[in-house]
Amino acid sequence: MSELKHDTDVDELLRRTRVEVAPAMYYLIGLRHEDWNRLLENSELSPRGSAPFMLLRDEREVTLLLDEEDWRTMRHAARDARVEGGFRLVTLDIELQWNVVGYIAQVTKILAEAGISVGALSAFSRDHLLIKQNDLGTALRVLSPYVGELC
Repeated sequence: MSELKHDTDVDELLRRTRVEVAPAMYYLIGLRHEDWNRLLENSELSPRGSAPFMLLRDEREVTLLLDEEDWRTMRHAARDARVEGGFRLVTLDIELQWNVVGYIAQVTKILAEAGISVGALSAFSRDHLLIKQNDLGTALRVLSPYVGELC
C-alpha cells in the first residue's frame, strides 16, 4: 500500500470498515507483577484459547482484557486486582497497513464528539475498541454514517 493522504484515504478506509461487536461482556484487570506471577503458576486460571483476550505487561503492571467467563474463573485468585467491567469489544474489521495515519484518530474523534469514552487496542492488522455497554448503541449510531457495515 502506498503512502496515504489523511483526509481522502482515511475516509475511504472507514467506508470499507465492517464494525463487529463481540457478544460477550469484557473486563480490564490491572495486576501487580507479583500477583500475575502467582496466577501463572496455576494453568487453570489461564484464559481460554478460544476466547479473545489481551495481555500487556509493562514495567508498572500487568493488564488483562478478559471476557466475563474467563474473569469469573480467575477473580477469586486476583482479589487485589483493579477491575473495570461492563465493556463490549468492538472490532474495526479492516486490515490496515502500518503506514496508515489517522484512522483510529478519526474513529475516536467521531466517538469523542458524541461524548463516548473508548479504550483503543491495536492488534497486528486490525484495531479494536472497548466501549461501555451503556454507550454501545450511541457509538454504533454515530459511526454508522461513516462505516461500511455494522454487525
